[in-house]
Amino acid sequence: MTRWLLAALAALLLAPTAQAVDEADLLPIDQAFALSARATERGRIEFHWEIAPGYYLYRHRTGVELVEGGFKSNPLELPDGEAYTDEFFGDVETYRNQLTAVLTGATADDATALRFKVKYQGCADVGVCYPPHTKTVTVALPAGAGGDPLAALGGARGPDLFGDTDPARAAGGLPLPEEQAFRFEAIAGGPDKLLLRFDPAPGYYLYRDRSTVEVEGDGVTAGAINWPPAQSHRDEHFGDVMVYFDPVDATLPLQRTNTAATVLTVRTTFQGCQTDGICYPPMTRTATVTLPAGAGAAAPADAPRETPPARAPTALWLALLLALGGGVILNLMPCVLPVLSLKALSLAQGGGQAKRQALWYTAGVLASFAAVGAIALALRQAGLALGWGFQLQQPGVIAALALVMIAIGLSLSGVVSFGASLAGTGQSLAQKSGPAGDFFTGVLAVVVASPCTAPFMGTALAFAFAASPAVAILVFLALGLGLALPFLLIGFVPALASRLPKPGAWMDTLKQVLAFPMYLTAVWLLWVLAKQRGADAIGLVLAGAVVLGLGLWWWEKARWGRLLPRVLAALVVLAALWPVLVVQRMPVPERAVAAEEGVVAFSQDKLDQLRRDGRVVFVNMTADWCVTCKANERTVLAREGFRTALDAAGAVYMKGDWTDVDPAITAFLESHGAVGVPLYVVYPRNGEPRVLPTVLTQDLVAGALAEAAN
Repeated sequence: MTRWLLAALAALLLAPTAQAVDEADLLPIDQAFALSARATERGRIEFHWEIAPGYYLYRHRTGVELVEGGFKSNPLELPDGEAYTDEFFGDVETYRNQLTAVLTGATADDATALRFKVKYQGCADVGVCYPPHTKTVTVALPAGAGGDPLAALGGARGPDLFGDTDPARAAGGLPLPEEQAFRFEAIAGGPDKLLLRFDPAPGYYLYRDRSTVEVEGDGVTAGAINWPPAQSHRDEHFGDVMVYFDPVDATLPLQRTNTAATVLTVRTTFQGCQTDGICYPPMTRTATVTLPAGAGAAAPADAPRETPPARAPTALWLALLLALGGGVILNLMPCVLPVLSLKALSLAQGGGQAKRQALWYTAGVLASFAAVGAIALALRQAGLALGWGFQLQQPGVIAALALVMIAIGLSLSGVVSFGASLAGTGQSLAQKSGPAGDFFTGVLAVVVASPCTAPFMGTALAFAFAASPAVAILVFLALGLGLALPFLLIGFVPALASRLPKPGAWMDTLKQVLAFPMYLTAVWLLWVLAKQRGADAIGLVLAGAVVLGLGLWWWEKARWGRLLPRVLAALVVLAALWPVLVVQRMPVPERAVAAEEGVVAFSQDKLDQLRRDGRVVFVNMTADWCVTCKANERTVLAREGFRTALDAAGAVYMKGDWTDVDPAITAFLESHGAVGVPLYVVYPRNGEPRVLPTVLTQDLVAGALAEAAN
């Protein structure tokens, strides 16, 4: 039965996802959804999107609003879309390949151009959704019944497509060809280095961290490029980035095993954008440079480029140590304590078998951490932006976990006995648990640990998600080893094992008492589910819990009887899982923003505006299923001292809720290198934002706000 429940949970986590596009190849929004607008006549404006393959637009998220000009419009006319059940919005209609929306109305006689604000939102098939996008377009009107050549400019590649707001500047608003917008040169700066110049045209900028350089030449390899200081910039495509608006000179050190004069081929790939306009796809330029004779730092021909090879092992060992420490601290988190109580009871009743029990428990923990890591990495490779605790964003997973906790509680209460053999009437308590019970306890410890984030975990997991799959799994295993370490010590250090209480009748009473933390965990999970899908979901899962209790009770009664009653009891238990599937498919209800005094709901546009206004902003990214988040909010963020620090700094408190899947919050987390919640970021009046530790203190927060205000 337990195996079936876990299989159902794994099936929910491994639900197939379309993969028409790799996340690494994700297009800028203006290329994924290329917008143009034109006036086919004075009373008819057509807004047209060319939608790239593997992308789609939402019908209900598409709208047009008149900004300037004499035009009294009718409602926007949109064609019927393709019916689709969306994980973010439920039952919706979508458009692929292309979309033409029509706005009709009456135009003032003296009107020569109209300005519109066009709003739209779309996604890629890999599961990544763009934030809602707004573009201001200007459409030139034909004169009278005839045509005006300016209309063709407005409808093809004129100011409407690229956001220019002045018809008189239509030609100037056109984006330059990429060869003119971004120039590149390379010359030899000596026998052991190259001088590189990247020259964006005025009104254009270059991304520093999306630029790479390679060299091809006999016995010459490139080191890490040395960039001058870049400018921080809030970019609609990649978030907070470092860019160059002016010509930039960089140096590229070279390692040489060939001291003769050599001809090099220099190949660079970079990406840049037009300010308030389009973003160009990655561009590749090639230059030929004659390197003078001379000696350089010797290096093997296959030396890695861009990154000094000595740094990787140090970073890996540090990540493993942080993961081990985070796993140990995870034992102290409240979400893990109920299962640890079960394990302590198991060791107490195990007599001289503490070593075997500790090993099986550790095996369960390590196998589960490896499975969670593999699933998370596979889904990220498929294009989903996920982190620690991502599975708890799925209401089906929450419902399944609640039923698992109820089933364990019923077992501890004596309603049903898991793990007992068919001949178990005369077996001892130690034989009842067995290796399978110890292994499953380790699995359960990992499952209930997923809502918690311990110190050091964030840094280790951020390293894991950026590393190769093999290295990432090592980090997850180090986390698991840290979680299992206390019980490994008890099993292998006789002095510690001897301090465990002796088995006795008291353990049956303790086992029944431990059922109640399991029931409370189920109640907490149902509370999270209520936040995600409302009261209807709670009613369904509670009905499933009643059916589950009936099926387990019937199974226990029919254990030693005929086959038919046991088959019927198993079918009843299976029927109890039906609400899990229903809840997973329920649409997200419309939720009003919580009316918290002095709290601003997270919006990237609002955050950008506050930063332009020179305000200090404290951003709290949280989730209802995140135990660490709730602990920080109760002990620090809900206290009067936090409000006083906010007032003293003149700061705005902004909160984002990641309880459900939210692409905008996911993008914000990734822009700061976070693998999950909680995430706390303090934005100063000027300068770079500061990311605070996972566990907060009042003094830490007050100090960060005071520093940001200066």
